[in-house]
Amino acid sequence: MRLKTKLVLAITGLVFLVVTVLSWLFLEQLLAQRISQSYAANDMVARQILYSTQLALTNGLRSHSQLDPNDPTALRAAVLDVLQHDEGLNGLLSSVNRYAPTVFDVAVADRDGKALLSTDPTQDNVTLPEREDYALLQHAGVITTMRAVFGPPRNYNIILPLERTVAPGRKVPFLTIRVGIRTTFLRTVFAPWIWASLTFTGIAIISSLLVAALLANLALQPIEQISLRLDTLEQADFDRDGESIPPQQAELPPPTRESPAWMRPATLIRPSTEDPVGQVSNKIERIGRRMRNVEEVFSALKENLDSIMSNLQDGILLFTADGRAALVSDSVERFLGLPRTKLFGGSIASIFTLETKIGRLVRDAFENGNTLDQEEVETETGRRVQVSLDFVVDQDSAPGASLGALLTLHDLESVRELESELELSRRLAAIGRLTSGVGHEVKNPINAIVVHLELLRNKLSGPDARAMRHLEIIESEIQRLDRVVQTLVDFSRPVELQLKEQDLRRIVSGVLMLASAELETHNVRVSSHMPERPVITKVDADLIKQAILNVVLNGAQAMSQGGELHVTLREDGRMAAIEISDSGSGIPDDIRAKIFDLYFTTRKDGSGIGLAMTYRIIQLHNGSIDVQSEQNIGSTFTLKLPLLASAEGKLRGSSLDKTIPAPAFTSEGSGL
Repeated sequence: MRLKTKLVLAITGLVFLVVTVLSWLFLEQLLAQRISQSYAANDMVARQILYSTQLALTNGLRSHSQLDPNDPTALRAAVLDVLQHDEGLNGLLSSVNRYAPTVFDVAVADRDGKALLSTDPTQDNVTLPEREDYALLQHAGVITTMRAVFGPPRNYNIILPLERTVAPGRKVPFLTIRVGIRTTFLRTVFAPWIWASLTFTGIAIISSLLVAALLANLALQPIEQISLRLDTLEQADFDRDGESIPPQQAELPPPTRESPAWMRPATLIRPSTEDPVGQVSNKIERIGRRMRNVEEVFSALKENLDSIMSNLQDGILLFTADGRAALVSDSVERFLGLPRTKLFGGSIASIFTLETKIGRLVRDAFENGNTLDQEEVETETGRRVQVSLDFVVDQDSAPGASLGALLTLHDLESVRELESELELSRRLAAIGRLTSGVGHEVKNPINAIVVHLELLRNKLSGPDARAMRHLEIIESEIQRLDRVVQTLVDFSRPVELQLKEQDLRRIVSGVLMLASAELETHNVRVSSHMPERPVITKVDADLIKQAILNVVLNGAQAMSQGGELHVTLREDGRMAAIEISDSGSGIPDDIRAKIFDLYFTTRKDGSGIGLAMTYRIIQLHNGSIDVQSEQNIGSTFTLKLPLLASAEGKLRGSSLDKTIPAPAFTSEGSGL
């Protein structure tokens, strides 16, 4: 069976199902409405008989003045006499039985169920049969109702009680009014409109099937046009790939698995006896596979491009033909001071303002269509930036028209800083090699001097105070020299990193807890700002704590009169940045390049090892350290460490994400 035929049958079957269900619901509601109307009419008849019975008893029992109401037998006989001789009541029962279309019989019974008055003479003074309540049909389903009406004859009752007052506030059952309804009478009344409803439902179902089949065929007619459009689309794709299709397509043999690639697309435009819907489905599937392949290639290229762009030190912006930023590298934020999210899709006028030198240069070049070849600009902050602008031009495009532009921002200061860091690394490496040898050569003589000093002390014949004092001075100086040599040895000794996945929030919080007592003595207040989510890196926790602690204590010692220390942890692209800012006197420009040199210090009690050790630890973790300082304002040390590449996928939902956030130290709450 063709797929188109299957679709038509499926649509037609669905319409048939919907129409059938709606018709069934319509029939059910209509039948329930008819039952309710019949019940209401017969209930009104029963209430009329009840009222007539009450009226007959009220008027008739007055003639029985000697009647004892406490004698049941006498009371029953009197009631029977009144009911049988009341012409109005008997006339009402006779008219109801004759003219009510669904009433089978009417009876007035005593409390024992025996008939006192009935339209059926065979029921006089006989216990009436038990019948189901007619109200049950009101709540029955359509199938149950249809079985009751069109099944074997059955009788239902509508029963209304009549009570007698025997004492104030006390009533007892006295009589019951019973109206019988026979299902054969209901069938006679319901049959005409039921058959009319079924006829209407059948016509509606047949009409809906015909209309559904016709509309389904009309809806599926454009399939052939869609198939031709897909042929054109796929043919155009192959033409763009540089594969030509032979002109004599109709004479080609049927393609096989071994056919070359240029033959296979030819079958797409060759007439076929295959179902059009199947053809379209197969073509869409083939195009979908090609699109998925292209999407996979595009995703891989995008990931590689993002990786390259994030590692570039130069700022790169790629603009479209209408001057919108389509590609922005991470480093652009350093040059323009704007986040990448605001730069994407921004126009040249919104990104570069005329208030800055770079902005004026770039805006002027774009407006005049001039390229920039490594133009050097000194920014407002004193940094030298090299700007290059190249327009992307298509050879086939009109003269003066461009597809876009590529802007490159190169920081000349970063090159100088990189050279300075390399020079510092070379000096530290040379010092390390020197101290490792010097330490070994000096330790042995120191040990020998200590031994001979102890022997000399023992050989002194008498307690000479002056000699002993000189010996103690020699011993203390030797110990100090030993500590210095040991520090040199420790600094130059190769470090074996114990790298583990760590949440930097915990490490920074632990350092602030550890340094709290020292900060209190310097009257330093600390405020820390931590992100809500974990900042995962792979580091040696002990060494990183030592590096951060050195900078924190250095900042506290720089504020001799006390002050405020700001510690901020944040994510900066693929790096985690720890910013430690103090409000001290700042670092003079002439010594800023020396602060990481071993043994360089400006304090009398300083060792000159702390910042050198911090620099070495950060280097061992493939990180970087940056210093910004202004006189009489303060200094900011920024320690950057690589983020764990898989942290987002591996640890965002782990226990680290459920830990209590790092405590925020404030000036009032911490007392630091």
